[in-house]
Amino acid sequence: MKVALPKDLAQDVGLSKRRQAELCRQTRIFNARDRIIGGDTEAWDVQVHDQKIKEATEKARHETFAAEMRQNDKIMCILENRERREKKNLCRAINNFQQNFQMPETRREFDLSDPLALKKDLPARQSDNDIRNTISGMQKFMGEDLNFHERKKFQEEQNREWSFQQQREQKNAQADHKFAEDLYTKTRLQFDETARHLQNLESATRKAVCVSVKEFNKKQALESAERKRREKSQEQEDNLAEISSLLHGDLLSENPQQAASSFGPHRVVPDRWKGMSQEQLGQIRITQKQQIQEKLRLQEEERQRDLDWDLRRVQAARATLLGERQQQRQQRHLRRVLDSCNLSLAQEKHLQEKNMKEVYTNAPTDDYFTQFNTRSR
Repeated sequence: MKVALPKDLAQDVGLSKRRQAELCRQTRIFNARDRIIGGDTEAWDVQVHDQKIKEATEKARHETFAAEMRQNDKIMCILENRERREKKNLCRAINNFQQNFQMPETRREFDLSDPLALKKDLPARQSDNDIRNTISGMQKFMGEDLNFHERKKFQEEQNREWSFQQQREQKNAQADHKFAEDLYTKTRLQFDETARHLQNLESATRKAVCVSVKEFNKKQALESAERKRREKSQEQEDNLAEISSLLHGDLLSENPQQAASSFGPHRVVPDRWKGMSQEQLGQIRITQKQQIQEKLRLQEEERQRDLDWDLRRVQAARATLLGERQQQRQQRHLRRVLDSCNLSLAQEKHLQEKNMKEVYTNAPTDDYFTQFNTRSR
């Protein structure tokens, strides 16, 4: 049962394509009209059809662009009309604002061009006291004192009022001066009395403070003497305790337990360690002997392992040598087979060359000429 592989299917497809292309080529070449005229009408038709499609596509594109341009022109016209209306409305709003809120009467320079300025203006003078009666105006001359009596009467009244006011101010000033002197005298007496009382209180307080300080110093002296006595006694007791602790302690008695560390039984404190004991030294020597024996055992195992590896290496080398010899024998056998095949091929080639000489020396028959023009190549 044969199974079609993907590679075989691809080869079949390629072979069928080549056969179809060969048939199409034979149709074109063996057609005398197409071969003599030398034109490919089908290709021309295809080109004409493509050109028409291209022209139709180009025309449709131009029509689309024209439609978009017309649409844009309409939009532009609408926007221009809208802008024109907005400008017109803005101008109308500005004019209305100016007419309602920016009238000529509200301007700062309106009085220079007011047509009713003369009607609104004041008369040249209103009285002799008018501030507009300047010297250059010639409305009032030297020597004219039309209000002399009223002015003199007003001056007399004003002088009398000033005199009364000065008298009142003088009386008030004398009364204020007398009141200030009385108040100063009273305040000075009160301050003197307060100072005397404060001085008496200060002297009494100073005496009481001196007495208290004397008593406090005496008490502090007694407490200091008692404290020194207690400190001296405590120091003597501490010295005696320290001497007794040193005499009976682990340092002078060389107790090995003092070198034990709090981090574990296998660690010691270096500044307290007095060396190892005889039991520890004996254990170390026993451990050293065990290590020596273990090392000898490991050396013996290593020697035996090396002997085994040497034996295996020799066996592997022997097997490799035997395999190489077997391979050489097989190569010699293959060489003899190849030589016999080459000899048979040489004989077949010699016979083929002999037959070809006989074929090419014979005259061609009709079958020889009928095999041409069967392909396009």
